[in-house]
Amino acid sequence: MTDDTVTVTLEAGEERDELTVPTALVDMLREGEESDPEVVGDIAMFGMAQRIHGAVHHAQGEPDAEIESVNETAMELFEERFGATFSELTGHDH
Repeated sequence: MTDDTVTVTLEAGEERDELTVPTALVDMLREGEESDPEVVGDIAMFGMAQRIHGAVHHAQGEPDAEIESVNETAMELFEERFGATFSELTGHDH
């Protein structure tokens, strides 16, 4: 890739993936002195939190116990990472 992109490596055990994104985009999303991996990690956490939030609060019918448990854990980890709840940072509360 060109110099105007950054590649972040994701690893989980033996599995690995790479994500290449525009450097300017990472810079736009950066808060303070965050590193490139921190910026991408924050966006990943937000995206995953939004997905589980949607599965629990915006899907038809009632979510099963497993989905509710995953939501609870995800929201705890979200708050731990950002120091605020999902609803506080998004203005979206149920």
